Amino acid sequence: MKPLIIPGQLATFQSLKDRTLKLIFETGEPSPEQMQMVMYSLQKAGYIAFNPDPFSEAEKELLSNIKVDYEDTGKSKGQRLRAVLYRNWEQSNQGHDVFDDYYNANMERMITYWKRFI
Repeated sequence: MKPLIIPGQLATFQSLKDRTLKLIFETGEPSPEQMQMVMYSLQKAGYIAFNPDPFSEAEKELLSNIKVDYEDTGKSKGQRLRAVLYRNWEQSNQGHDVFDDYYNANMERMITYWKRFI
């Protein structure tokens, strides 16, 4: 798939507590093809290229050949597991009124399970 290349400007950024950045760009009105690419790319991992000058054809070709070989949402495996446990707690708290109690009980259960294989 060819890369989404759309003129815009970096409007602002925010430094997050996990030392990542949240970048916000503003663009002109996108073409229908660009809008389709934006919708397709939502919540997908990828690469960001920004150049204050228009990309040359060689640069566009280079960008087209970059392949994403990971499925990463920006969270560590531990953060993803905690988020999944939180969703489970929301649906069925198993008698735990506080998420931390639910989390600790389930993590201990998982640790005990995996220790059997050591």
